[in-house]
Amino acid sequence: MTATLAPAPRKSLAPAFAAAAGLAAAMGVGRFVYTPLLPIMVDAHRISAHDGAMIATANYAGYLLGAILLTRWPELNSRNTFRIAAGLLVLSELLMAVPAPALFPAALRLIAGVTSAVIFVACAGVAARPGSSREAAGIAFGGVGFGIALTGVLVLAVRPFLGWQSMWLVSAVLTAVLLLPAWRLDIRPGLRAGKATIRSTGAWRALLVAYFLEGLGYIVIGTFLVAAVSDERGPVVGSAIWVVVGAAAVPATVLWGVAARRWSPAVAMPIALVAQCVSALLPAVSAAVVPAVISAALFGATFLGIVMLAMRIGGELSDDTAAAPLTAVYGAGQMLGPLVVAPVIGNSYPAAFVIAALVLAAATIAAGVVTRLIRRT
Repeated sequence: MTATLAPAPRKSLAPAFAAAAGLAAAMGVGRFVYTPLLPIMVDAHRISAHDGAMIATANYAGYLLGAILLTRWPELNSRNTFRIAAGLLVLSELLMAVPAPALFPAALRLIAGVTSAVIFVACAGVAARPGSSREAAGIAFGGVGFGIALTGVLVLAVRPFLGWQSMWLVSAVLTAVLLLPAWRLDIRPGLRAGKATIRSTGAWRALLVAYFLEGLGYIVIGTFLVAAVSDERGPVVGSAIWVVVGAAAVPATVLWGVAARRWSPAVAMPIALVAQCVSALLPAVSAAVVPAVISAALFGATFLGIVMLAMRIGGELSDDTAAAPLTAVYGAGQMLGPLVVAPVIGNSYPAAFVIAALVLAAATIAAGVVTRLIRRT
């Protein structure tokens, strides 16, 4: 009599989908709904384009602060912290509907940045936990693209009927609804990392440079692409462009994961950066709709993939301690991006995109150095 082995139980994907909903709320809506709403607020004379850049910078500074806090005290990553952050994120969006001097929305976007970082770390940690399904990370990070697409559809649908204040209220409700599936996630405190063992100091330093420049360059596209298209082609086309970004971002991490397995993350990352550099150049050289659509698709298809690839390379170079310094330099780049282009943004969106393209070209060169040094090692 022969015994038959029972098939291994299939791991549930429910936590991955719940984490995807949380990431859609925190990143897709909580952080990036500001992008399609920025031109609407400028058109309504709520803020100037220059104020818009400063308010965006506050959000990115908050995200950096949240990442640093959780890096310094990983034990703060808990279900209670997650729930407090979720409530504050929704409240910050509700209060964005209050007319006030630019300092007030800047403070609110700072809070939104901190809380979105907390939610991001919690949801990403659930998806990447050892023992999770191999599809879990791709599903979870796809939630960011879904949330971005949802904000574009939201603005397209309600703009004819609602003003900027009502849109912020609707965004807050949408964020709350998306957070509900993630409310009961099994979030566990992190452990403090020990001293890193760097396998190639040169490659590690080049990776930090490349990832810092990526944070600085990509955020210019992510913040101002919709405003630039809306300025040239009208708000409907601008909102539709943001839907394209989100739709392209949904499958991006899965596809770049396939590319990384076929070639290696160090080879795939410069390719992704070249594509993103093209996405910055297109709106700088042409105001036509087709280049804008291609730019949006390339941007959506690369920005999450580059995050995943950089983390993979960092993990290969630096044991388990890569995420903290990489997140810090990326966050610093995000915070500086709007400040770097603020002097030109009032007169010329194309000039801002040229700056972004140059920064991303430098990031591509740095990533190429990483590839060469890793191969040599």
